[in-house]
Amino acid sequence: MKPLYKKLSLVLVVAMMLTIFQHHPNVAHAQANVKLAAESAILVDAETGKVLLAKNADEALPPASMTKMMTEYLVLEAIASGKISWDTPTQISDYAYKISANNAFSGIGLVQDKDYVVEDLYNAMAINSDNATTIALAELVAGSEGEFVKMMNDKGKEMGLPDFKFVNATGLENTSLGKDYPEGTEPDGTNLLSARSAALLAFHLIKDFPHALDISSIPQTTFDDKTIDNWNWMLPHNSVNFKQYYYEGIDGLKTGYTDLAGYCFTGTAKRNGKRLISVVMKTKSEDARFKETMKLMDYGFANFEEKTLFPADYQLKGKSTLNVSKGKSKTVDVALSDAFKIPIKKGEDEKYSISYQFDKKKLDKEGNIVAPVKKGEKVGTAELVYDGKDLGYITEKGKHQVDLVATKSVEKNNWFMLTLGAIGDFFVNIFSSIVDMVKGWF
Repeated sequence: MKPLYKKLSLVLVVAMMLTIFQHHPNVAHAQANVKLAAESAILVDAETGKVLLAKNADEALPPASMTKMMTEYLVLEAIASGKISWDTPTQISDYAYKISANNAFSGIGLVQDKDYVVEDLYNAMAINSDNATTIALAELVAGSEGEFVKMMNDKGKEMGLPDFKFVNATGLENTSLGKDYPEGTEPDGTNLLSARSAALLAFHLIKDFPHALDISSIPQTTFDDKTIDNWNWMLPHNSVNFKQYYYEGIDGLKTGYTDLAGYCFTGTAKRNGKRLISVVMKTKSEDARFKETMKLMDYGFANFEEKTLFPADYQLKGKSTLNVSKGKSKTVDVALSDAFKIPIKKGEDEKYSISYQFDKKKLDKEGNIVAPVKKGEKVGTAELVYDGKDLGYITEKGKHQVDLVATKSVEKNNWFMLTLGAIGDFFVNIFSSIVDMVKGWF
């Protein structure tokens, strides 16, 4: 009976392990296709901007409070430039007070005739997604929300956001603001971002201002002696209701919800030195936006690894040298100036190759580079080629290209040697012409 007992025990253990791996939300599944309930989504490597997965990522949708990522950026930029500081005091305008007092906007209850410092207002905006403190900061930075919206749209263009439109600083619908909608925008206007744009905005925010993550990762804090919670349930909240959503490594970034936008979330997580950015838009519930984010994060951490495919100084066989014209050396070696180091799907190394494109402006009619040539001089471009569907990058700079450079210097020949070479070429050409002519007689 003992062998049978051991076999049954083994079967039970395997079955239990399979059950755990199938149902635990933080277990990473190495799946080729991720089925997402979000209308639009994207997953991006935060270091390189490489897109790892995308679904309707270029469809412009209302982002709700994910809009506040741009407000955060501009406030942090104003602090960095010295225009304001974390300790700068400001008071609450009638407009911001009205928003704060409206229960429909879940305000934290600001009061007037009191100084609030930037740090407290920012924390309330970034942690609790408060709308009134967002407006107060916009008015402090730009003088009015209308002027701040102009700054938002200008910064969006500067960042290269592909599909976007900002009409206010909060992400509320302008129709909800009544007569207080920002000057210069439409009374029925709404903010718009594609998932790709939201990811690029998050990319710039955490690249330029890493401190934003120190604040967005706070699960709970106090404001005016009141406890306020972070709407990001994937953080380590104390509430038992949120335990199922906790995700190791998550430290931001911004939730959003309106009737028009549905439930949205721009998340970012770091594990083993690798950071990912995910965006889900227009999910049907608070629960769904976090579970869809888990799917994306699990997929990214399980299936991708950063790898050096071709190191710096790599030389492609058959194209490792260029013939040199008018030089003391007849050839010069060429190699990659930098390594091709990107996140790739595990096991897909052999799907990548490189091709060379030499700079025609530096070559003569025979395809030779003309001396003098300096060591490290760019002579062309090396491009990474992928045998499959490449989703590209969210940044313009993030392309599969590096410079192709000369590995040593080649001096130009002196005038005497150049003259001898020219005379030799002259007689070679004469002799070739005579041979051709003689062949023509026969």
